Amino acid sequence: MPSEAQESTAAFLKAHHLEAGPVTRLLDLLSELGEVAKAHLNATDYGARPFVPGEQWAGELGDTYFSLLCLAHASGVDLDAALHVVLAKYRRRLEQQGHTGSGR
Repeated sequence: MPSEAQESTAAFLKAHHLEAGPVTRLLDLLSELGEVAKAHLNATDYGARPFVPGEQWAGELGDTYFSLLCLAHASGVDLDAALHVVLAKYRRRLEQQGHTGSGR
């Protein structure tokens, strides 16, 4: 069963006629990730000072989360279920290999 966040996002999309296909949602997610990167660059003056998260950072992460929820909805993926599978995979790798990577 999808999370409350996924369900409320799906309801929002439907209520406002904002549903789109997976490819559009993927491109939107990538665009939002670019904005997260830009917010980091701006916050650090392109690496000249330490990163301190601010309002812009939180807003961009929120936009990215929304876009990910939209992509999951458009492609029929339950993100909570997917996360549980991934965490189990990473636990196994840590136990077997000592790291979470698929290969080094």
